[in-house]
Amino acid sequence: MQTKRTVFPNRILPYLLIAPQLLITVVFFLWPAATAFWQSFLRQDAFGFKTNFVWFQNYRRLFADPLYMDAFGHTMVFAVSVTILSTTIALTLAAAAMRVLRTSRIYSTLLIWPYAVAPAIAGILWWFMFNPSIGIVAYMLRSMGISWNHLINPDNAMVLIVIAATWKQISYNFLFFLAALQSVPRSLQEAGAIDGAGPVKRFWTIVFPLISPTTFYLVVINIVYAMFDTFGIVHATTQGGPARATEILVYKVYFDGFIGLNLGSSAAQSVILMIIVVALTAIQFRFIERRVQY
Repeated sequence: MQTKRTVFPNRILPYLLIAPQLLITVVFFLWPAATAFWQSFLRQDAFGFKTNFVWFQNYRRLFADPLYMDAFGHTMVFAVSVTILSTTIALTLAAAAMRVLRTSRIYSTLLIWPYAVAPAIAGILWWFMFNPSIGIVAYMLRSMGISWNHLINPDNAMVLIVIAATWKQISYNFLFFLAALQSVPRSLQEAGAIDGAGPVKRFWTIVFPLISPTTFYLVVINIVYAMFDTFGIVHATTQGGPARATEILVYKVYFDGFIGLNLGSSAAQSVILMIIVVALTAIQFRFIERRVQY
């Protein structure tokens, strides 16, 4: 069987078609990344009047800074927690949606709505609900004998940003899991039922292996999301506090660069963060992908 190939009569036309995407990539990714990489080797005063080339001194100072290492640990805890919770809850909701027949579209639509909420709005929403003075959730927790105050308790603050970030990402994961579950042939599940396998066993032995490519993809996406796209949530809820207990790497880049005006250190942190995400993605595709059944 021969595969059809698209032949353009004009050799310039293919390049013109991809030119807008290439321009966007260069302007919004390659150029800022190159600028940050160059800035990480520089040091300038707070007013920008004097700049010195200091080689790797910004990087050496970062790894000797206990605050940066604490931010690294906070990021790992935050990313792992958000990834596990968001994928687990989304998979559970998608499996429940598959069992709903008459109201499945309404059910799915309601679950997709949170994805349209901006990260900052999502953070403010959960900040109000968990506010120790006026929050309804904080009031319910106190009525159950649970002391909650994310303004002074570091553990409460970490739980708050994990909940907010997880809630924001569940809708995205739900869409992919629902599409993956709908693509699983019902004949396979019916065959498992005939062999005497219960619903739980059928799910883990038949359905879950078939949707493992989707699960693998979402794990990668969720880790990148937790490291890069949660700045608005952290800024709206805790602003890295209390006592920098929720200062993840992406927020520390902002704090040191725009608040502390240490542009060299901020650029070095952004380069390290980019390298970490690329390395994690490469490791996942290199080792974890072998266990994925396509």
